[in-house]
Amino acid sequence: MKERRFRAFWANFVIVAVLITTFGIVFAAAMPVEAPVKAVNNAIYEGNKETGKVSLMFNVYENAANVEAIAAKLEECGYRSTFFVGGSWAAKHPNTLLKLASGGFEIGNHGYMHRDHAVLNSKQNKDEIVITEKIIDNVLSDLPDYKNCKLFAPPSGSIGEAMFGACVELEYRVIMWTRDTIDWRDHDENVIYERAIRGIKSGDLILMHPTDCTVAALPRILEYIKSEGLAVDIVSNVIEM
Repeated sequence: MKERRFRAFWANFVIVAVLITTFGIVFAAAMPVEAPVKAVNNAIYEGNKETGKVSLMFNVYENAANVEAIAAKLEECGYRSTFFVGGSWAAKHPNTLLKLASGGFEIGNHGYMHRDHAVLNSKQNKDEIVITEKIIDNVLSDLPDYKNCKLFAPPSGSIGEAMFGACVELEYRVIMWTRDTIDWRDHDENVIYERAIRGIKSGDLILMHPTDCTVAALPRILEYIKSEGLAVDIVSNVIEM
């Protein structure tokens, strides 16, 4: 009898332990992935906490239709944001790029071919940034009061000394993020939503991509931001001191 009770106890213990572990993994997956709040070689990880604003930053190398859907939803809510575009994408989708900028959205530089800027030399870094700048400027130069924002978001957040040197020489500010939704990998709108909003605060720079699930999660994200008394704005305004 005692042996039977002992076995039953340990069987129940193991079941409870497995349930707790599983719950912990699911909960952790939904937590926002926050970058260290610091500046490394003048990289910007966080905006001004006094603005009452956050920025949803969209890194773009695909899905022009989703880019336009995201912009339309932001515009419907009276918000603007920053799209960091890859040069190869911008060259293929000049009309979408023009539509974004005409609507008051900020256009940042995301390199030409999504290369690893930590391993590129100085010239390679500059080439990636400059060719993208030229494509953006050529498409947008006829817009009234157009001015390149000179913001660079390194693909995959990969940074290195040569990259920082190139950005200093080209007068670009390097933009990282406060939190990463990892929406390019985890195609679950509920997980994306939780990562975007959990613990959100003024000055946050929230990294996103134009995935289908991001489009689906965006209305709830914007509703939550508004309920917290915050607004969404372009990166340049959120990092303004």
